[in-house]
Amino acid sequence: MATKQNKSTSKALVLGIDTGGTYTDGVLLEYHERKVLASYKSLTTKQDFSVGIKNVIKAINIQDPAAIQMVSVSTTLATNAIAEGKGKQVALFLIGYDPELVASFKMQKAFATPHFFYFTGGHDLYGQEKNDLDLPAILEKTAEIKGQVDAIAISSYFSPLNSEHEIQAYNAISQVCDLPIVLGHQLSTKLGSVERATTAALNASLIGILKDFIIAVRHSTEERGIDAPLMVVRGDGTLMSDEFAARSPVETIHSGPAASAIGGRFLSHQDDALIIDIGGTTTDFALIQNGDVEISEEGATVSTYKTAVKAAQLLSIGLGGDSHIALDREKNIAIGPARVVPLSYLAYQYPQVEKGLKPLAESSFPPISPLWLEHWFLLREPDEEQKTKRARENDLIKILREGPKPVPELLKELGLLHQSQLGVDELLRQEIIGVAGFTPTDLLHIDGRHSPWNTQAAIYGLDILSNYLSWDKAGITEFIWSHTTEIIIRAILVFLNDPKHQPTALLSNSFSHWFFNNSINPAHPQLETSIRLRQPIIGIGAPAKIFLKDVADKLHTNLILPEHYQAANAVGAIAGSVMVEEEILIYPHLSKAGLDVIGYYVQASNGRQEFDELDDALNHARTQTEERALNAALRSGADNPQVTMEEISDGLDTYRIQAKAIGNPRLKR
Repeated sequence: MATKQNKSTSKALVLGIDTGGTYTDGVLLEYHERKVLASYKSLTTKQDFSVGIKNVIKAINIQDPAAIQMVSVSTTLATNAIAEGKGKQVALFLIGYDPELVASFKMQKAFATPHFFYFTGGHDLYGQEKNDLDLPAILEKTAEIKGQVDAIAISSYFSPLNSEHEIQAYNAISQVCDLPIVLGHQLSTKLGSVERATTAALNASLIGILKDFIIAVRHSTEERGIDAPLMVVRGDGTLMSDEFAARSPVETIHSGPAASAIGGRFLSHQDDALIIDIGGTTTDFALIQNGDVEISEEGATVSTYKTAVKAAQLLSIGLGGDSHIALDREKNIAIGPARVVPLSYLAYQYPQVEKGLKPLAESSFPPISPLWLEHWFLLREPDEEQKTKRARENDLIKILREGPKPVPELLKELGLLHQSQLGVDELLRQEIIGVAGFTPTDLLHIDGRHSPWNTQAAIYGLDILSNYLSWDKAGITEFIWSHTTEIIIRAILVFLNDPKHQPTALLSNSFSHWFFNNSINPAHPQLETSIRLRQPIIGIGAPAKIFLKDVADKLHTNLILPEHYQAANAVGAIAGSVMVEEEILIYPHLSKAGLDVIGYYVQASNGRQEFDELDDALNHARTQTEERALNAALRSGADNPQVTMEEISDGLDTYRIQAKAIGNPRLKR
């Protein structure tokens, strides 16, 4: 699916790659002219990401690999691993946390790992030690679990104010254990103890996964003769070196959608716009204001886990080109949120699928249930660790080795009455078994707007749905597209009215419901209503033109589809800047009675120092914060970074000294 061929070789070529849930996109850009020379889309290969990446690099057809001066990648890998529960096993050591308090507020599930353990220690709000650190208990637990987990995360109570116990625990554990160890205070200076512990646990669970991904990218580029710095997109759209990403993979949460927003702004030259990225799996929303992506300072949320990681303010809904079109319990047409392989693609890979659908589509009585459109197929053989002892799962795998099967046929062969009896969620989660069904992509095959695969299978799918519902095919098609438009507009209203995207009262009463419906599909003979979006919509992703035209029309705004909008996320992977933020806290050292100030602590990620005078503490903190931000930006691949400083007073002689170092990514010399 090449959109443009390589035109020329330049001295400053950079390669951007985005690995999404459905597609892997790549672009070749002349960096100084900011001009896209080539772009390509390939299906993502989840079992081995390097395959999809190699396909993209090969198709772009880089004439002189030595001319590539930087490679940058954005990825949904971290977000998906968290959402799907596929992170590595982590032991979370909680120092100074109150087990009863955690239990009373039911916060156990927030820790992102079932393997959490409490230890005596921790500090208070003034950085004073609450209890002695119980190192013997920590070492005993380490010896017990080190063969059962892949990493260890440590979070001590109020560690941003005093990190001594986390550092002591790290030093002791690292002497007896070679597992990766993550410290909470190094990931966040925020005082929220649960969010910091969650962030540490998630970071530990992702280290091995992102390391493997970076190795895969490296191998893919090296095979094509590319030797250049490798950058990774953070969740706020900025870039970091692969070395930093390997240490702090949790910062890549929302990396893919953030890259889409950056790419959309870069290609459209719009400083104020609503970015909507239509993928195969999800539709993502982001807002550009004054040229910047709106950032969530409260921390990114993935699945049910709230983190302390700064990321782009986004909304993601389960709607895309490969959303499953099926019937709900009331036999109404529903779209998504599940993503399935389109019937047209499955039949393209397995021609017998089309042959099986033909007699079903030609049968008018009794009408064939649309459940026959849902096919299961074997994605891969389970490895030794994934092999199951459950007879039903083994029987299912054996049947699917013969090829894809519709669900009713599977039930019959297994002697079951209902799909819920299959009980193979783990095989689906591990992507050993895949699911195919009728999707918007199949509708695009039928009307000829996008038909690279088996169009006849898609036609049979619509025939079966039409026969079952006794509804003409044109009516079904019109309903699906209008319902898709309505879903997107509802999501826009929620996103723009409630930045936290919590359930709102926006459309909860009868009047607001009527107003919305009458604005989207005018029906009242006397009353005309409308909703107008002030900013233009920038469409991103291959289906954007099809999905968003009616959305823009009904919101009375412009739809902008910039050149290369199909691969704007890959453009965003190389259009961002390198940014590093450092923060040092200053707070008073109080006497034991808590009445007198006897000094001032300066707390940094590597420890704290004490000063007698506030001015000395502030001057030291200013110097250290600036130096640390500058050095970190240079190590993270910034070219000539510039540092800005901010001093925030939290009252009672407590300060936060913040430094932000920003620069363009450093190209290969």
